[in-house]
Amino acid sequence: MKAPLLASIDIGSNSVLLLVGRIIDGKLHTELQRKETIRLGGALDSAGNLLPSAMERGLECLRRYAGLIAHISPTHRRVVATQTLREARNREAFLQQAQAILGCPVELISGEREAALIYQGVSSLLPPSTERRLVVDIGGRSTEICIGQGSHLEAAVSCPIGSVAWAQRFFGDGILNAERFAAANADAQALLQTHMAPLSHATWEHVFGSSGTAGAISKALHQAGYPAGEITRPTLFQLQQQLIHAGHIDRLPLQGLREELRPVIGGGVSVMCAVFDMFKLQHMRIAQGALRHGVLFDLHASLQYRGEPSA
Repeated sequence: MKAPLLASIDIGSNSVLLLVGRIIDGKLHTELQRKETIRLGGALDSAGNLLPSAMERGLECLRRYAGLIAHISPTHRRVVATQTLREARNREAFLQQAQAILGCPVELISGEREAALIYQGVSSLLPPSTERRLVVDIGGRSTEICIGQGSHLEAAVSCPIGSVAWAQRFFGDGILNAERFAAANADAQALLQTHMAPLSHATWEHVFGSSGTAGAISKALHQAGYPAGEITRPTLFQLQQQLIHAGHIDRLPLQGLREELRPVIGGGVSVMCAVFDMFKLQHMRIAQGALRHGVLFDLHASLQYRGEPSA
């Protein structure tokens, strides 16, 4: 029997991502991927409510995705929502409408659960290994940091810092200067410090960056002539200096940077620099797996547990 077609949707603070595929003998066979930059994380008002315009952008995206997965059984879909909807006071209005559109539950996951699924997504797409891994996922409004060995997660934390939140807080008028980067780095490290107890004695052999911020920084560095798929300490801090030299997001010379990332690149780079400083990192590889992959593998495991065919 053919492996069932599965779909996962990650309603993130910056983007909404769709993944459709089959898992055969532990390997993911991707059939469809979509990503739309909705930036829900930049649309919370002073009272902590998601703005109606942003809510409708998100729901319109989900309507498009619903059309793409109409042929997939509702029991073979899993949808998760993350930090912005954890924060939004009016989240129930969005979640109820999203569930009606998609025809399946929309799960608001905790930061720790998000981190665990990210680790599962990253490790599932890496070759089998017993090496210890540090996985960093800088999202729009939260950053998840995980430690594990091979596919086994040992500890995970979630911290409310991210590219959209930090861009709004420190670079909201578009100005990029050394003082603002220093303040952004200091505040990010201070917040990270309050969440780091579970990782205080952790050791690792390899560091992986997951999701949009790490990928965007890596692509900007590759366009500048550095090796693809990695971030090193010298190149990351050179990129920060390049942003400072530009002085404003409108003057960024970064080739290969998608236009929708321009307003948040300062926030993303400042948080990444804080992570590199906090953990004394020298090198990070970009992982192919992310939250949506972890959600898909977790769905596959739950179907197997319930006795559904896996192949």
